[in-house]
Amino acid sequence: MKRSVKPPRVWQRMLSGRRLDLAHPSPMDIEIEDIAHGLARVARWNGQTRGEHAFSVAEHSVVVERFVRKLEPSLGAAEWMTALLHDSPEYVIGDMISPFKALLGESYKGVEARLQEAVHIRFGIRATTPAALKKIIKRADNICAWYEAVQLAGFTQAEATGFFGEPPEGWRVKLTPLPPTEAQALFLKRFTEIQAVMAAQESAR
Repeated sequence: MKRSVKPPRVWQRMLSGRRLDLAHPSPMDIEIEDIAHGLARVARWNGQTRGEHAFSVAEHSVVVERFVRKLEPSLGAAEWMTALLHDSPEYVIGDMISPFKALLGESYKGVEARLQEAVHIRFGIRATTPAALKKIIKRADNICAWYEAVQLAGFTQAEATGFFGEPPEGWRVKLTPLPPTEAQALFLKRFTEIQAVMAAQESAR
């Protein structure tokens, strides 16, 4: 007699009590508190950075959102929210370094895209980021990565420029890795601020 094979578990239980199905993520199982908690405890650069604390994806996300506003001041709150949440799937799947993502290929990208779409729907922004906005966010992401590489990860400026391009002339940025609880609070504070502006803009229409 053949034994039935139990299917693998593909959901994760969150501190909120939600069970997030990674194969088919539902927007109803996504909570911003879970995202903030997770991202504040995920280290950029696999933790290979200077300082007492890792530079978290939560803190990185806040910096990238600020850079997006600086690069394109005409954007609205929905675009700010898209920038803040650009790495949100990493609260579940972690911040894999680019070389490992390349090895995993399309299977990783598919999971990441489904999670990103569910997050966007949950918080009232476009499910798929428009190409023009994605380009701005990517530029801001690379600028932040440049500063992280030079200030925290031991790269020379020339090395960082080779990987991420040169940051805008005249920008002065100082990155200070925060303890997880502070990074979590910073991320939630910015999310709440943007959400309030989104609500105000929606009611004004």
